[in-house]
Amino acid sequence: MMKCEQYDYIEIVCMHRYPIKLILRTGIEIIGVGVDTQRNESREECIKMDIKGTIELIVLDSILTLEVIDDNPHFQSITFD
Repeated sequence: MMKCEQYDYIEIVCMHRYPIKLILRTGIEIIGVGVDTQRNESREECIKMDIKGTIELIVLDSILTLEVIDDNPHFQSITFD
């Protein structure tokens, strides 16, 4: 389960619609725009991402690293526990 202070980073990228790169615990890299948070059909908390015009739900617990692609005043990257 993601810590509350870590969840704040997810909310920041969604609120500002930042282009981001996720590196999943499996090593897969996903690039897209954070749109919102949402639960999937299994009731897992996810980040909703726009990936080249397609909406995808990425389970938060599967994320190892989140990197913001654009310069911004908030943060550049975070690694999750």
